Amino acid sequence: MRARCSLVVNGRAVRCSPGDTPLEAALAEGMIAPVPGLHGTHLLGQGAAPAARRSQGRRAREAPAPLSEVPESRSGEAVPAPAPQERARQTLKGTVTQVRRLGPGILEVVATLTRRPLHEPGQHYAVSLPGLPTQTLCPTLRVDGAAEINEAVFHLNREAEGDALDALAIGREVKLKGPMGRSHYRPGGGRLVLAASEAGFGPIWAIARAARYIEPDRDMALAIGARDALDLYMRQSLDWLRATGVGRIVLCAERGRQRPPDVRPGPVGAHLPPLRATDVIHVAGDIATVGAVQALAGAVGARCYPIVVE
Repeated sequence: MRARCSLVVNGRAVRCSPGDTPLEAALAEGMIAPVPGLHGTHLLGQGAAPAARRSQGRRAREAPAPLSEVPESRSGEAVPAPAPQERARQTLKGTVTQVRRLGPGILEVVATLTRRPLHEPGQHYAVSLPGLPTQTLCPTLRVDGAAEINEAVFHLNREAEGDALDALAIGREVKLKGPMGRSHYRPGGGRLVLAASEAGFGPIWAIARAARYIEPDRDMALAIGARDALDLYMRQSLDWLRATGVGRIVLCAERGRQRPPDVRPGPVGAHLPPLRATDVIHVAGDIATVGAVQALAGAVGARCYPIVVE
């Protein structure tokens, strides 16, 4: 028999299990209403209706992630990040319904799935595409913010002409397993600093758009880069963010003769705002970009959630 105890929430005694937080106990008793998520996701594992008393999903808790998988750090010391409420892993199948070139080195792939994917913005799936090795990819939105609830949109880096991605054809089967990862968007906290390089903008775009809906008054700053200025494909997305009140957005490129006047030279790490210990930082992109931003965050003791894009 499981041990039981009681907890007083807002002056009312509720039953709970050892290890439950006050928020979990209140949700389980229906004392507070959960918040629906966006674009087919539920933020922080919250459902679309008050939770039933002692739902089955509460009985199995996610095991703590190994230290090597814990992304959050303060001053270089690994600290376990809070995991979303337990969500069962899914195995999803579907077909490729759209393949579009966003830039010379960026491809957008849209898969229509037989079931709705459930994940937090910033989480990833193991994605099997025909003719390619399994990759870990974060679902995102189209650059205009559109996405159907049964779609998975991915931004992928491609190499030179003749890349295996160029052989992707509409109608081919795709399989997803997940969601996984703890670098998801968390409402609350200090200023939200978002950094991305190339296709790493995909998960950052999902996080930024969710944050503007959930926390429209939260301070936000973005630094977005690419090796070549022609791969800065996200201008429509950034225009939407500016229209919602995001004032500090910096574009940068490491090379490119056709660099527009509003694109600064250099890597993403060189164009972050001065960081503070109260900042919450999400960075997605190649391992060099992610490592540089993590080092800057660790130097001031800020929380940093990395997403390495293969």
